[in-house]
Amino acid sequence: MQPEIVIDTPAALARIFAERFAAQAHTAMAARGRFSCALPGGSVAETFFPVLAQAAVMWDRVDFFWGDERAVASDDAESNYGLAKALLLDPVRANPRRVHRIAGERLDVDAAAHAYEDQMMAVLGDPPRIDVIVLGVGPEGHICSLFPGHPLLRERVRRVAAIVDSPKPPPRRITLTMPALQMAGTVYVAAFGDAKAAIIREALEEPESELPVALAIRTAQRAIVLIDPPAAGLLRKDAPP
Repeated sequence: MQPEIVIDTPAALARIFAERFAAQAHTAMAARGRFSCALPGGSVAETFFPVLAQAAVMWDRVDFFWGDERAVASDDAESNYGLAKALLLDPVRANPRRVHRIAGERLDVDAAAHAYEDQMMAVLGDPPRIDVIVLGVGPEGHICSLFPGHPLLRERVRRVAAIVDSPKPPPRRITLTMPALQMAGTVYVAAFGDAKAAIIREALEEPESELPVALAIRTAQRAIVLIDPPAAGLLRKDAPP
């Protein structure tokens, strides 16, 4: 399925995302009484979460997961959970029983990955299908902690895995894998700035690209790409809107 591409300023994209998130949450809750999402870190979290926190969502029915986590304590400045807690979870008074953070502080990151996959299945069933996954994009095309050319991109069974040789520090991380992304109801990919332009062009215009972001977009059940004009700067002018 072709991705939907939305080009606007980061502030406008945050509003668009929040509106769609709220609508999807309402639909899921009407059908099943709950809604699940996997959150990113980085600039996407910093841009989207303050706006999302104002959305009309029954937050006590939302199950929060994460796309990846560094092998750090939950109160570390590098923690994706810590960023979400400050910008989203605390402001919306998220139900603690529905906040499923990755235990990045565990010394055995492989055990942490297995435990997180078990937790996902306990909450979401087997296979664990997350309603919405939000992905930022690295300047080399990585998503979550899935990096270009890394063997973890070929994982086909596990939905969560450890990585101990990340090319971007810190080297030890826990991440969702491609099978987890492919099961999601909707994958949002967000990228801002001209430093992402070449990666976005390849991901959207080269059908054989092996970049992690390209694989995520190409194999998602539904992909929505949210990019600002600089990130869209190298796309063909006849590319679909």
